[in-house]
Amino acid sequence: VQLQASGGGLVQAGGSLRLSCADSRRTSSNNGMGWFRQITGKEREFVAAIDWNGGRTDYSDSVKGRFTISRDRAKNTLYLQMNSLKSEDTAVYYCAGARSSFLVTSRNQYNKWGQGTLVTVSS
Repeated sequence: VQLQASGGGLVQAGGSLRLSCADSRRTSSNNGMGWFRQITGKEREFVAAIDWNGGRTDYSDSVKGRFTISRDRAKNTLYLQMNSLKSEDTAVYYCAGARSSFLVTSRNQYNKWGQGTLVTVSS
């Protein structure tokens, strides 16, 4: 597994969690990276993305202002800080590495995927 996501769990609505994604083989150190999430029976959807050096970020409208994506290139780790969580944020969250160094938001522009970590928000 090239990308290892962790940090999911059960949290009450209004709470916070921080997800991490370790790029142990440094396969995405010079690439854009992103977070996606998936609810059972639905398509995987874009959550947040960042370019290769962290200079640019983008978010889905549903998480803008509540989630923050960041990366520590020295540690080869991607993060997603999630605040003010809502029940509709409940999903399996996946980190991904893009094909290019740019910030990209389309799922088909990513070719490396972590195994997913479950976030459950209770209301």
